[in-house]
Amino acid sequence: MSRFGKLADKPREVATAFEPAHAVGISSPPPPSRVGRKAISGYFSPEMSLALHVCARRNGLNLQALMAEAFDDVLRKYGESPVGF
Repeated sequence: MSRFGKLADKPREVATAFEPAHAVGISSPPPPSRVGRKAISGYFSPEMSLALHVCARRNGLNLQALMAEAFDDVLRKYGESPVGF
């Protein structure tokens, strides 16, 4: 047995460049701005992404606020109550 045998016997959880930290049990509390909120995401063309970012910037908003406004408009369009930001 080599002098490193004991280390090999105990597998360690180590985050790699390909694994997020939460995948190996390392976690930190979410920032207060995210507590009680859920992420919503989608995949869009680079042109759509740029257009949304530019629109948000021109109107003094961040992308999240712009998207919340757009989602509220969609809810109204389909007869649902808007829920706000």
